[in-house]
Amino acid sequence: MDLRLYDTLTRQKKPFAPIDPHNVRMYVCGPTVYDFAHIGNARPVIVFDVLFRLLRHLHGETHVTYVRNITDVDDKINARAVRDFPNLPLNDAIRQVTEKTTAQFHADVKALGCLPPTYEPRATDFVLPRADGKADMVTLIKQLIARGHAYEAGGEVLFDTVSMPDYGQLSGRKLEDQQAGARVAVEAHKKNPADFVLWKQSSDEEPGWDSPWGRGRPGWHIECSAMSAAYLGEVFDIHGGGLDLIFPHHENEIAQSRCAHGTHAMANIWMHNGFLQVEGEKMSKSLGNFFTINELLADWHGEVLRFNMLKTHYRSPIDWTVSALNESKRELQTWANALENTEGMFRSIGQRATGVLPSPSNAILEAISDDLNTSQMVTELRSIFSRLRSGDPSASVELMQNLEFLGLLRSDQLALLNPYHVGSGGRLASPETKHKLDLLQIAFANGNTALQDKLTLELQKAGVTVSIFENGAVSYEVTGSAIDIDGLIAARAAARARKDFKESDRIRDELAAMGVVLKDGKDASGNPTTMWEIAR
Repeated sequence: MDLRLYDTLTRQKKPFAPIDPHNVRMYVCGPTVYDFAHIGNARPVIVFDVLFRLLRHLHGETHVTYVRNITDVDDKINARAVRDFPNLPLNDAIRQVTEKTTAQFHADVKALGCLPPTYEPRATDFVLPRADGKADMVTLIKQLIARGHAYEAGGEVLFDTVSMPDYGQLSGRKLEDQQAGARVAVEAHKKNPADFVLWKQSSDEEPGWDSPWGRGRPGWHIECSAMSAAYLGEVFDIHGGGLDLIFPHHENEIAQSRCAHGTHAMANIWMHNGFLQVEGEKMSKSLGNFFTINELLADWHGEVLRFNMLKTHYRSPIDWTVSALNESKRELQTWANALENTEGMFRSIGQRATGVLPSPSNAILEAISDDLNTSQMVTELRSIFSRLRSGDPSASVELMQNLEFLGLLRSDQLALLNPYHVGSGGRLASPETKHKLDLLQIAFANGNTALQDKLTLELQKAGVTVSIFENGAVSYEVTGSAIDIDGLIAARAAARARKDFKESDRIRDELAAMGVVLKDGKDASGNPTTMWEIAR
């Protein structure tokens, strides 16, 4: 089956033909670790994880190299370090910031079901020439100067954009258009307003490296040119990232890499995911709709966030809403509950210990091979589930294989999405306790041990003993104050007898919130009776 991908550079969808089918190479811009990653940052991580899985399926797991970098040198990191650790030396403070945010990023994307990349280089390891001979930033800058594509001015080394006749192809921006709005006073040391920084000076208070141009630090764009070349070579197959990176970041990466190496291209295909809005508005801290992945993982399973993201084609804008999340959660729960009933049939499907993923069905493969058409993929998953509901014996295995391949469900932890917690001891959880049980299960599912411990302790203090099993199922026993279901039903019956229907409805709703379903009827003598059961 042919893989077709949309190339931003040529503005067309075309067949993917790797340079070397035995060594397919992909680079995706990773996080700048000055803060926890937000939900918009999660989109390229999830999108290109699906592509990574697909490429591994098509070419073999050992024949795909996926590089996603960590940017750990940046002015935003410096500012955050000074703010958060004012009493530490700057380099120590920077290390505190980058180590904490990098560790949180790893935990977050793991909870989102993403496989680790083949390599995850840190920018600070590729500034100076390396003992292993891999590409580095200082050497690339030297090559650009030697080839007449860079110059020193105003204490900086700058890329000379005019030296590259076709600069601007990726974004469609022409140099003459950019010059029209230039502020000459600010750009006086540049030959051209569009010229960008490769190396800049560092003060004594800023991180820096000794270089031929004095103590300083690299510009943002040169970092990815060095790290991609270090692991993927001068020209590789796919470069990905968010739409916001097309200009200036990716445009300048192309300029640096091509001019330093003398190549016709940096990557053969450029892929960009669309923007993300929250409840119809641009995500912004000032609007109060800015959410980190970590914040969302406290209330939602990682698989739900992943599924919700993949329901929209990666190149289309996505509106991130609570209603859509609830819909995604309900659908995944429905699938998980149906599959749990036939769990024994595919207990051995997932071979997670060896890192081997099950194969997708042809319909799913065809959908994602068409420029990662995940919206069509979801349609195909629903079709398979319909066959399962109709009694097709092969559909349960097929659905589970596809969901596990896509990172949406694990065959060994289907109960993680089960909203029904089993109580014992004859006492039922209150609505507040039930909510904490839900959050506890989510914390377990997402690997958030700190939150899991916190919730377990809170439940214990409230007189609730909890057990979580390997498959994600939750059982509990209320050992403290009990919920008297029969007493509430009797109080409701008394309210109905005196025609206080408002109070009767209130008690019914209170019981419903606990998961209790009432069944009103009459006994043999015609007197009203009420039976109850736990909702399933």
